[in-house]
Amino acid sequence: MHDGQEPTFTVAGNRLTLLTEGPERLSALLALIDGARHSLRFLFYIWEEDASGVRVRDALVDAARRGVQVSLIVDGLGAEAAANRRFFEPLRAAGGDVCVFVPRIGRRYLLRNHQKLALADDARVIVGGFNIEDAYFGTIEDQAWRDLGLIVEGPAAGRLAGYFDALKAWTALPGAPLRKLSRLLNEWSEDSGPIRWLLGGPSRRLSPWARMVKYEIRHSERIDMIAAYFAPGPLMTRRLDRAARRTRLRIVVPAKTDHAIALLAARFTYRSLLRHGAELYEYRPTKLHTKLFVADDAVHIGSANFDMRSMFLNMELMLRVEDAAFAAHLRAYMDREVAQSQRVTRELNRARAGWWTRTKQAGAYFVMAVLDPEITVWLNRD
Repeated sequence: MHDGQEPTFTVAGNRLTLLTEGPERLSALLALIDGARHSLRFLFYIWEEDASGVRVRDALVDAARRGVQVSLIVDGLGAEAAANRRFFEPLRAAGGDVCVFVPRIGRRYLLRNHQKLALADDARVIVGGFNIEDAYFGTIEDQAWRDLGLIVEGPAAGRLAGYFDALKAWTALPGAPLRKLSRLLNEWSEDSGPIRWLLGGPSRRLSPWARMVKYEIRHSERIDMIAAYFAPGPLMTRRLDRAARRTRLRIVVPAKTDHAIALLAARFTYRSLLRHGAELYEYRPTKLHTKLFVADDAVHIGSANFDMRSMFLNMELMLRVEDAAFAAHLRAYMDREVAQSQRVTRELNRARAGWWTRTKQAGAYFVMAVLDPEITVWLNRD
């Protein structure tokens, strides 16, 4: 395991620092809150009422009491228990604003806000895949989720303020039209520059983030990814097959997960990927929640999984950084994760995938990559 503090990279006037370990993510989050002087904008999917959830909430309460403008958006499913039990009332009482994204009960409950960001003073932001829960701030020894966070300090952080405010305004509208949400995603996604915010959300076509990934899969000379949930649709799977024939493609997926169907669906794709030359690894030390995609010198870090929900449905936030040194550093990080993983060979895949297992894998893949997206799109038509 890699020890020591992560280096800071400067790209286009922005300072970038990885948060690879759970305890340092919590410390960085609390330091961000404590250092805020003017504003805090928080956007998270899951917020639990455990020790970490209370610490972060109470830090926000303290910030609001000292005059910081605090605004919070939580998901109606991921933070359902906390929202229903008045967990955020102390923050409201201190002057903070709390908004719930799409109530769970209703026609649109399958649409989820999966984004994670913590923005302070329009100058410093933490993004990544982690939620506000003890399980995301522990260690491998604790069997906590393995995940990534990233601190961005500089002008790129400030560009998220307008997006957050626009999303909050949409969330507050009763019966807000999804067409307006789709336009919002396209408006705030960035199409140029070495540092770009790329968004995902409900769309009949690939989201801005997924379109960029599609392009890079087709044109890159080397591709590495870590995917907590890996169930690309048939078309994207064929694109990966073609990339594996052309270049080196490494994919790390979980050996352990909280959803058995997700593991089955991922393994359904193995046969074709391995036949075309992809390198597949299953991460074994603990549950994997990392979302990382590296194509040549471009790095994508954020909330999006490599599945149909993240590409077409869920609200997602990814940062794309184009920098050779930063990409090399993330590949070294991936090398360390690969070293703790089991390589899946064609022989191993055949040995453990009998006809009944293969049938279950096919069923799981159909549900995750075909049925679930189709139903959600149908339910959320304006």
